[in-house]
Amino acid sequence: SLLQPSLHSKKKTTAKKQTLSCSVKYMVCFMFSVKSETEKFVEEELCNISMPEMMGKEGRFQYTITDVKITELILAHAELQFIPDVGLLFDIQNSSISLSFHRQILYWFFYDTGNINASAEGVNINTAVNLIRDHEGRLKINNITCDAKINRMRAKFSGTLGKVYDFVAKFLTTGMRFFLNQRICPALNHAALVHVNSLLETIPVRTEVDNYIGIDYSLIEDPVVTSRSLDMHFRGMFFDLSHQNLTLVNYAVDPIIREYDRMVYLALSEFFFDSGMFSYYTAGIFQMDIVNEKMPKDLEMLLRTTYFGTIMITVTLVDAPLALQLAVNSPPKTTIKTSGATVFMTAIVKVMLLPPGQPAVQLSSMTLVVISAPVYLQLIPLQAPLKTMLQMSVVPLINNWTKRGVRIPLADGMDFVEEVVEYHNGFIVIGANLHFSKGLREMMLGNTNSTTMA
Repeated sequence: SLLQPSLHSKKKTTAKKQTLSCSVKYMVCFMFSVKSETEKFVEEELCNISMPEMMGKEGRFQYTITDVKITELILAHAELQFIPDVGLLFDIQNSSISLSFHRQILYWFFYDTGNINASAEGVNINTAVNLIRDHEGRLKINNITCDAKINRMRAKFSGTLGKVYDFVAKFLTTGMRFFLNQRICPALNHAALVHVNSLLETIPVRTEVDNYIGIDYSLIEDPVVTSRSLDMHFRGMFFDLSHQNLTLVNYAVDPIIREYDRMVYLALSEFFFDSGMFSYYTAGIFQMDIVNEKMPKDLEMLLRTTYFGTIMITVTLVDAPLALQLAVNSPPKTTIKTSGATVFMTAIVKVMLLPPGQPAVQLSSMTLVVISAPVYLQLIPLQAPLKTMLQMSVVPLINNWTKRGVRIPLADGMDFVEEVVEYHNGFIVIGANLHFSKGLREMMLGNTNSTTMA
């Protein structure tokens, strides 16, 4: 709503091209979805407008107006749209506002008091919002332009002298129309620059994923607005929490989104996944020891059968415990093609014998190559015992750290639904529709960060 885009000429905040591995594109159909939320948000903001006490005198009439309350915004025409190189436009035309207030009127020696229902008609509000990237790489509303006008107002008096006072209504409604015209835009400006910016600040741009790595979702440039979409480009890079300045060089192609059917598209390049694997690698995650109760019985039997001769020659205790030491010896590499995505890695596997009271004896050391694909696991041809060891140890190790999901930079209360995934050479594109589990005001009042995963 007032949540999304740009306006007038804007100063770019990036001096040079930065690493890009994640792009988000909001489509025109997204605007249709959030239009109703925007309307409710604007109505709530208008209903919170405070009006001053009004006092006046016209001939023998003296009046005081208090407790002015806007009760409803009735939209005859409202439109939310992208404006190329300008931003997002929310336009209300020929609509009306219902309100009520309390009157106290003195006419000669007669005093009357009561409530009045009134309506502002011919309400036109034109609001344009400009989004930028702030110094931290977070999305921010930089400017808002607003023009509001109420063409006329009507008031219906009740009470003993209701009909007598009908002709005074023009004095009251003229003043009230003036005050309303003066307060609509400041209310919307405050809502956008304070409330909506507060909501945007809840979207994490650099956050921890787990105890080992974090992710940087900062924008690398200001949002780009076209007639069909709002495009945002993020760094999309993982990092090792203990070595945050140790990063991977990005040689991947930039992700490109050409689809338009869904509300929002998220494109992730090979670098996005490679930086995650690299960060886990530098954090020392891709290594493990399989020994004692961690050693599956069938794997132990396989090892004893394979290395029976060596064990007999090396030690006298043929039933000494066996251990398997696994360590990935280089950062895993992701390859994305139209046929799917695969992860390549090499691991050093050492088979150790642990005779009690004696130094560990290395029975074998080998370097193995693993190819892991989502859902379907594929291994290069190996001797049967080594292939079995990979299936039972190395592959589950890497899958354990890749099945956690992809963190999506969305505000709390916005969720991906009806997702589709398309594979391209060098990147994947996730298309989805958005579901609002909370209204915009409720989202602004919340303090929780996004936990949406894909």
